[in-house]
Amino acid sequence: MHRYVTVRSLILCLLICVQTAQGDTSVSLSGELKKWHSIALTFAGPNVAETDTNNPFLNYRLNVEFVHSGTGKRYLVPGFFAADGDAENTGAVAGDKWRVNFRADEVGEWRWRATFRKGAFVAISDLKLTGFSAGFMDRQRGSFTIQSSDKKYPDFRARGRLEYINEPYLRFAETGEYFIKAGPDAPENLLSYVDFDGTFHTDGHKDELVKTWQAHLNDWKKGDPSWKGGKGKAIIGALNYLSNKGMNSISFLTMNIMGDDQNVFPYVDYDTYDRIDVSKLAQWNVVFEHAQNKGLFLHFKTQEVENQGLLDGGGVGMQRKLYYRELIARFGHHLALNWNMGEENGEWHPYNLTPPQTTSQRLAMSRYFFEHDPYHHHLVIHNGKSFDDITGEDSYYTGASLQTHREDFSAVHQEVKKIRSLPLVNGRTLAVSVDEPGDAEHSLLPDAEDSEHNLARMNGLWGALMAGAWGTEWYFGYKHPHSDLTAQDWRSRDKFWDQARYALDFFKLIDVPYQNAVNLDNHVGSDDNAWVLGEEAEFYIVYVKDASKEVELKLPFGLAEYSVVWFNPKTGGKFQRGTIKTLSVTKEEGQYWDKSPQTIGFPTQDRNQDWVALIQRI
Repeated sequence: MHRYVTVRSLILCLLICVQTAQGDTSVSLSGELKKWHSIALTFAGPNVAETDTNNPFLNYRLNVEFVHSGTGKRYLVPGFFAADGDAENTGAVAGDKWRVNFRADEVGEWRWRATFRKGAFVAISDLKLTGFSAGFMDRQRGSFTIQSSDKKYPDFRARGRLEYINEPYLRFAETGEYFIKAGPDAPENLLSYVDFDGTFHTDGHKDELVKTWQAHLNDWKKGDPSWKGGKGKAIIGALNYLSNKGMNSISFLTMNIMGDDQNVFPYVDYDTYDRIDVSKLAQWNVVFEHAQNKGLFLHFKTQEVENQGLLDGGGVGMQRKLYYRELIARFGHHLALNWNMGEENGEWHPYNLTPPQTTSQRLAMSRYFFEHDPYHHHLVIHNGKSFDDITGEDSYYTGASLQTHREDFSAVHQEVKKIRSLPLVNGRTLAVSVDEPGDAEHSLLPDAEDSEHNLARMNGLWGALMAGAWGTEWYFGYKHPHSDLTAQDWRSRDKFWDQARYALDFFKLIDVPYQNAVNLDNHVGSDDNAWVLGEEAEFYIVYVKDASKEVELKLPFGLAEYSVVWFNPKTGGKFQRGTIKTLSVTKEEGQYWDKSPQTIGFPTQDRNQDWVALIQRI
């Protein structure tokens, strides 16, 4: 009997595979066939619904392998159930469409081959399950040809995928330029938005926090995306505003069940953790796609401290694997993003609502993403607990997402330096971003309460960058209007976004390899008035909090001459000459420091504020 069933199964599989290979299953290719652009393969598969007894998210698995004919590059990309294929507009919960999102990183021919499996929990299994074909698109194959992109800055399609390359800064694959980010960390419940489908609007879980983003409705422009006949315009307008201000990053939770807001989750309802709301996530993707086209980095925060033990008790079991697979499949094709494994994560909170995650669980999350994200996006975790336990050989983290706790932002600089000095992780350095400078109560105040933002600019923004952070994101304190939970008007901090843009401008203006820089504060002594970031004997970026005070810089021996120019971090603009144009070094061999460190001079105006000096070897 066993032999008969096996032979019969093989015959059926052979028939199905032949039919599929001959193209009997419908497949459509959508999107612009250009390098770095989003394209999708959509297959006609089994007709199922979100709430079917046979769970379509757990018990089916679509994967597609893409191979570039010229280079042999391979990407194994997970697929997902897409309902009717247009769920963002129809709100469909059922259908026969199954989709894979992909972005090609080479021009020329790409070949693809699909595998489709059916069985209990197959979606979270890593087994190949040879001989267990589910028919439909299984073994279907095809090809397409990719042309060069025609997009321009700030669109990420002009710059390529943002990659971690074992350096403290991330780099774009197409242009080779390095990236420094700046933007809001708040509101964390960005996706708690009235125009998204879902049960969260009226489920009794803090429904009053659902946002309209009405203040940004007029920022939506003709030709921008929307859904369902005009929904989504206000949140799309909010993204336009940030991009127009020169910001390049947004941050958001994708799951805050039991958390501060409780309105953001990928599921069909608040209490179900294995059924995905297809139309809601399709609408999320419209927002993410527009953000990328406007040059806005996506900071995915996958959980917060209150729910870190919600799925599988904090482990990487059925619920968490499904959650991660759906995130990767639906959104991992975007070019500039990081996966944050948990906000304020770890065993530190005195009143945990769910079991706190242990070191082994923190490491298991990083391993899952390393093994399943085909693009190996930057992988970070947020403190809570310190980062010491993620530096071992069994860690796959590539960065740290830092929060500090002082109202005046004074802890930022030293905390970044501390993380930059941690041991290598699997031979990799941790790239550090300061994603919540300041304290919980105040942090970045509205312009109406602090129009100059001096402490935020000096200690928070420049304190982070001068210690070697690759960017900052800004939390809004809960004791002030437009807080981390209530904010839906980013113009409340309009004046600070200008100052953050000036910092980004500075790093675009300087013609030095700042990715090689390290903190060199010891070159200006122990006075906290000045910080130094640089590459020894090549260039020094000297940030001076009070430019009316003299700063002396130690330079290494050897005949050399350095130019000195100044930049105003408060008003931006061009570089300016100061009272000293050049520094000359005429040291004898074997004498490391000059007998008397050299003064770098002063800017010629507005000395009673902070300035940045660029001292570059000629």
